[in-house]
Amino acid sequence: MPRSLDRDERLAAVSQAAWRVLSRQGIEALSVRNVAAEAGLAPSSLRYVLPTQASVRVHAIELVVERFSERINALDRSREDWARAALAELLPLDDERRLEVRVFVSLGAAALTSEDLGAAFERAFAATRKVCAKALRSLGRPASHVEVARLHALLDGLAVHMLHQDVRADSRWALKALDAHLRAG
Repeated sequence: MPRSLDRDERLAAVSQAAWRVLSRQGIEALSVRNVAAEAGLAPSSLRYVLPTQASVRVHAIELVVERFSERINALDRSREDWARAALAELLPLDDERRLEVRVFVSLGAAALTSEDLGAAFERAFAATRKVCAKALRSLGRPASHVEVARLHALLDGLAVHMLHQDVRADSRWALKALDAHLRAG
């Protein structure tokens, strides 16, 4: 069991190192060698848990989903504002979520031409859709394919706009846009 924990911890540390490399240098720099250096590991040690560049990319996007899912699952479902709080976890409202969204958007673009990454991105996309559907249902709204897609598209658009604004800029406008959408039904 400890070996499994060590492996899980190493995977998380390596994926976070991959996020930092991707955020600073772009997807072209996301290599086993660069990620190993960022994580403070020998490339041969990294190859034990993530042997290829593709596996580094896939696990990096899987960790994004794991992190936002953990935060959403930790929310009290009885909260009146649960839907808004859950959806806000998908927006880059702080440094941690900003990094996650940068990784998600960057790897999402790369997934268009990578079969392995494409499958991982589809799973991440489905997880995001699931959050949107749960949020709509918690508001007593229909979670039809169109309504879920509309909410998902709004979140994606808000997230991309927020990434392109200065990190010091006020992001309350995005929450106001989300609130207006949720009120309009």
